[in-house]
This record gives sequence, C-alpha cells and structure tokens, in this order.
Amino acid sequence: MICFRIPDKKADGFHLIASHTDSPSFKIKTNPEITVEKAYVKLNVEKYGGMIMSSWFDRPLSIAGRVFYEEDGKIVSELLHIKRNLLVIPNLAIHMNREINQGYNYNPQVDLLPILTQEEDMTLYDLIAKELGIQKEQILSDELFLYVRQSGTILGADKEWILSPRLDDLQCAYAALQGILGAMPQDKIALCAFFDNEEVGSGTKQGADSDFLEVTLERLCMALGLDAQERYCIYSNSLLLSADNAHALHPNHPEKCDLTNRPKMNRGIVLKYHGAQKYTTDGYSSAFFIKLCKDNNIPYQTFLNRSDLAGGSTLGNISTAHVSIPSVDIGFAQLAMHSAVETAGRWDLDSGIELFTRFFQM
Repeated sequence: MICFRIPDKKADGFHLIASHTDSPSFKIKTNPEITVEKAYVKLNVEKYGGMIMSSWFDRPLSIAGRVFYEEDGKIVSELLHIKRNLLVIPNLAIHMNREINQGYNYNPQVDLLPILTQEEDMTLYDLIAKELGIQKEQILSDELFLYVRQSGTILGADKEWILSPRLDDLQCAYAALQGILGAMPQDKIALCAFFDNEEVGSGTKQGADSDFLEVTLERLCMALGLDAQERYCIYSNSLLLSADNAHALHPNHPEKCDLTNRPKMNRGIVLKYHGAQKYTTDGYSSAFFIKLCKDNNIPYQTFLNRSDLAGGSTLGNISTAHVSIPSVDIGFAQLAMHSAVETAGRWDLDSGIELFTRFFQM
C-alpha cells in the first residue's frame, strides 16, 4: 500500500518512508488436513521467513489471510481473520525428549505442525466457509497464515517496554502512518510505502523489489504535469527513510553487539550503516538524518554489525535499485527479532512518530 499527501504549493521533491507489513510466520499449505490416528487433525504448514521456531510452541494461534471464492459467476476476494484461539503447536514433553535443553534441531515438517481439532471429518474449508457465511464448495483458493493471538502489553518497572508479536516491522509502519496523518507538507510530497514480503526477499509485485513505488512516483509526477526531465530533477531532491527495526543490546549477550555501536531501547531512533551496502545510509543521507534529529531534539543512536557476524538486509537497497533516491536506513531498537513475541522501547515509539511527522512536515 502507498499513501501520500501533496502540499498546496508546487513540490520540489519527495519525502518517503518505506516499511514492511509482513512478519515471519507459517503459511498453510494446500490440502492441509493431516489426521493422526483418529485423535487429531493437524494442518500442513510451511515456514514463511526466518522465524525463531522454538518461540511458536504452546501459544494460542489463529488464522488470517485472504480467501477467493466464486459468487454469481465472479471471483470474490475476501479477508479472513478468525478472532479466537484456534490452534496450538504442542511441545514434546521433556520426559520424551531429554535432550531438548541441550539444543534441538527443529524440523518444520515434523515438529511445527499445529493441531486444529479432534473432529476427524472436519476440514479447514468447513471452518472457513462457516466464518465467511458461504458454502465450502464456493471456495477456489486461499492465502492463509498462522498468527500469534497474544495481545501487546506494556511491562517493566517503569512501564518502559512494549511486548508484542510482529513489532518487526509494524512498529515502524504504525509510526510512519501516524507521521503522515499528523503532518502538513510544505515543500515535499509526503509518501508512505508499506511493502509486503520483505521477510522472503521482496521479490513480488507487492514487494520492494517491484516497480510499484517507481510507477506510483511516475504517475504522481505525470498528474502534477511534470515532464521526464523535471521528474528526474525532483527525484534527486528527494529522500527515503527505509524504516525497519534494529537489534538492541541484549542483556544476556552483550558480546553480540559491535564494539562501539551498541543501540539500547528507549535511547532514540537507530541509524544503521553497513560497509557492504546492505543498508543504504551514506555520508549525505546520514548527515541529513542527524541534522533533522538535532534540529528537533530527537535522540538517535547508531548500529553496525560486528565485523565477524553477518547481518540481515532490508527494504532500502532494494527500493533504490528501482528509483535512484538518496536513502537512509533507520529503525527502532528491539530484542528477540523474529521471535513470535518481541520487545521494544515504549518511549522510542513516541520519538519515532515525532521524527516522522517533522520529516513529512518539511
């Protein structure tokens, strides 16, 4: 999804924030029902993204996604969100796996299949049809995922942390949305891009490695009456904030952080660098970001990986390969990235919303 606001006077550039809406999960396979000795019906699923698999056990789960069905000769797409505790992935008791605490190599095809019911004749489409108020025979296909039912909560002695599923990257997406809603752009077109499929490489029509952003920017420029030369000039006078969360200093493993760049929760927005350009931050874009923070008294800090640890990539370098716009990678410091439930700083969210609002206000 892309949303934007156009200033009243002629714009001389874009200010963009890109984030992603997906998180590691399990995708339900076609023909998913597996009956186990007339005692359980479990669902055949596959990994989506690089999750911490052990964190998904023994939690209330449910199903969300899209269902496609036929109605009056047409294909209808409808969102499905089953808002109740529905499934669980049960651990094997320690009495049956004495080595579990010595390290265990989880097999997602064996260990990570959730149980749905003990009614051996029930199918997933029976359940879906009931939820949507249609006949099972109408269903053509689906895109369905498991999700953790646990609600977000505030914790800590000073109520300083947020504990919630999917903080990576809905925390940045939420802050970006609040920023564009609260800003009145002056000289730049404010634009938020919420990409999908970042966790599996971004190579889809709705991912960062598509022409979605490029085409949208071109169409905006055309609607404003700009020719190709003016469009190229306006791109060079633009800036992209690639907003995806960053690793905070871990209380039990501080040795995993870089020696001199050690982000902490509630100490400010994280500015991310990478020598091999997995992050897009360069001298110009970092200077712009730091000045923006200093001018508005917004705290910031820096992140680089240890030189002997490989880090992940994100949206920025993929997006800017399609549209050559100066870019900087930023995010909120968090613990347990890609766990079923993650932890981040409560006060950082307020700082991020203020920062994004100021950025869009320019």
